[in-house]
Amino acid sequence: MKILVPVDGSKYSRAAIEFVASRTTLIGASPEVLLLNVQLEVPVRAARLVGKAALTGYYEDESKKALKGSLSALKRVGLTAASAYMVGHPADAIARRADDADVDLIAMGSHGHGALASLLFGSVTIGVLGRTKKPLLLLRGHGETPGDSLKVGIAVDGSDYGIAAVSYVLKHRALFGAQPQFTVIHAAPAFGGASMPDMAGMALPAYSVEEVMAMQQQAFDKAVEPVRALFAGAGVAMDAVCLTGPAGDEIAAYAKKRLDLLVMGSHGYGAVKAAVLGSVTQRVAAHCATPLLLIREA
Repeated sequence: MKILVPVDGSKYSRAAIEFVASRTTLIGASPEVLLLNVQLEVPVRAARLVGKAALTGYYEDESKKALKGSLSALKRVGLTAASAYMVGHPADAIARRADDADVDLIAMGSHGHGALASLLFGSVTIGVLGRTKKPLLLLRGHGETPGDSLKVGIAVDGSDYGIAAVSYVLKHRALFGAQPQFTVIHAAPAFGGASMPDMAGMALPAYSVEEVMAMQQQAFDKAVEPVRALFAGAGVAMDAVCLTGPAGDEIAAYAKKRLDLLVMGSHGYGAVKAAVLGSVTQRVAAHCATPLLLIREA
């Protein structure tokens, strides 16, 4: 597995390094880890004054300072990582490096935690989301780093994105530890809120309790059965849980209480912030600090 970890020396990038360093099973499988530091470009006028050689030396020195702690942290757990720096806009550089190196995962820390789309993540994270479709693991730096074997939830809704999320998890099982616990999560609509008027104009329930339960079960089966077959084919155990209500809120609440990591497939791809992620993923990201792995291609 090839993992790109952007490093800037902040507590957020340290969260990503700590997560990678905690992956004992993955480290045993000899992953290829690439650390990247991005230096903001010195203004042209200042660059001309100091000269090309001095400027290059400055970039190299600053990047070494930013990378040193991360390289040491990984070395302590027996993992030798390659490192490099680039000059330019961080989101552009990270996305370009991820695509050029054809990585399997970008693991990055991200600040920001709010209900507005533009505040869900830091600006660099939003920029990376809008520039590459590589799988992206977002770590907020909250709480303790989990142990090797993770409690992993995979949200599915019957779309190809859920299938893609499960396929990724099964392909890269070492990322989740020696004995991970996988739970497939589906949030069924609360059909019980629907109503229709009777002849007197009064609102009556559109469906009986039995009809609501049958529709929810049908939606659950449609979303879960295809991925259950994928797990069975891979010889991997899984549980499945059906939540009821607004998908984003219910999945976020479940992840916060029960999971070490949540995996979601997500559509959306563009530079406009509000269009980067689907609405359910935005809702989850706004209300849950659980590490979130986004699979962008179905």
